[in-house]
Amino acid sequence: MVFSESLKKNSDFQNVYRKGKSYANKYLVMYVLENNTNRNRLGISASKKVGNSVVRHRFARLVRESYRLHENIFNSGLDIVVVARKSAAFVGYAEIESALLHLSKLHHIIKIYFYDEEN
Repeated sequence: MVFSESLKKNSDFQNVYRKGKSYANKYLVMYVLENNTNRNRLGISASKKVGNSVVRHRFARLVRESYRLHENIFNSGLDIVVVARKSAAFVGYAEIESALLHLSKLHHIIKIYFYDEEN
């Protein structure tokens, strides 16, 4: 991820959960909070309810790759936390990518020119 970093500290996750805005769809819940920098920070979370460690790590890789490929269309200066729902356990890349972009549109964190291509 060229323009982004990872959220690693529990306190950073808790801050986004408490102060950020959230939207959800069938596979994901996304929390977004401005971080007053020029870089995005992405955090990915999947509880044990989603599946075993192999399933959770696969989910994290799919989200990270979806974000990486579309990183240039996201606004900068955001802390983004993506949380897996149980239904995300065994879906493919296309569904995760679609869910991530859908939630990004709901949060209005995608640059304007991307809207024109989709609609």
